[in-house]
Amino acid sequence: MTAVADLKHAHRATWAAGDYAAVAECIDDVPPADLLAHVPVASGELVLDVAAGTGNVAIKAALAGAQVTGLDLTPELLVTAARRAERAGVGIEWIEGDAEALPFDDGAFDTVLSVFGVQFAPRHQFTADELARVCRSGGRIGLVNWTPDGLIGQLFRVLGRYMPAAPDFASPPPLWGNAEHIRSLFAHAGVEWEFTLGYNPWRFASAEEWTAFMETNYGPTLKAREKLTANGTWAECRAEIVALAERLNEARDGSLLINAEYLVASGRKTV
Repeated sequence: MTAVADLKHAHRATWAAGDYAAVAECIDDVPPADLLAHVPVASGELVLDVAAGTGNVAIKAALAGAQVTGLDLTPELLVTAARRAERAGVGIEWIEGDAEALPFDDGAFDTVLSVFGVQFAPRHQFTADELARVCRSGGRIGLVNWTPDGLIGQLFRVLGRYMPAAPDFASPPPLWGNAEHIRSLFAHAGVEWEFTLGYNPWRFASAEEWTAFMETNYGPTLKAREKLTANGTWAECRAEIVALAERLNEARDGSLLINAEYLVASGRKTV
C-alpha cells in the first residue's frame, strides 16, 4: 500500500527530526523502571524492545541480565541507542524494522516491551498482532503508553485541531493509553492484562520553556511548527500549547511541574 508506505516514511522523518534523545532523557527514569517493576525480566531471558527509540527500556533490561534486541523504524535513533548501550556497558542487538511487520519467528521472545513506542505505529491491530505473535506461550508483553487525557494525549489533541487529518487507516496514538482499547486489540491473542496508571514528571522553568523545548526537540511538535508556520497558524497553536502546560502545572514556586499520565499494561500470553 503506497499510502501506508508514504505515511511510514513521514513518521520516520518526524522521529529523526529535532533531538529525540533530549526528550528521551526526560522520560528515562520513571516510566521504564515502572514497566520493569510490573514486567520484571530475568537474567538470560530473550527480550524484544519494539519501537525502542534511543533505548530507554532496552538498556535497563540488558543491565538486568536479559539478552535484548531493540527494534525501531528510525535508524538515526538506533545510532544514539547503540552509543548509550556502549556507555552503559551492555550488548544489545539493534535492528531497523517496522512494529507492524516484525522480522522474527513466532514465539521468539520471552518478553516483549515497548515504552512510548508502539502507540505511534499507525495500524494498531497490525502492531498488536505482531507483538502477540513473537511472544512465546507463557511469555509477557509490557507496554507504557501516554493516555488520551494526560499531557501528551492533550498535546496531540491540540496539534490535531490544526494539522491535516490522518488517513482513515491510521488510528490516534493515545488510544493505546486506554485499557479497553488494548483488551480489544488482543481479544483473540490469548493475552491476559493488568493495568495501572503512572506519572512522568516534566520539570522546566516555565510553560514557555517547556513549549520551546518541545517545538525544538520533539519530532511531532517540530513538524507541526514547520507546517503551521508556513500557513500562518503556528502562533495560535503554540499559544494553546503554552496554555495547556500552564493549566496542568502543579508547581507553586513559579516553575513548571507536570506529572504526565501514562498507562502501564502488563500482559501474559496464555496460548
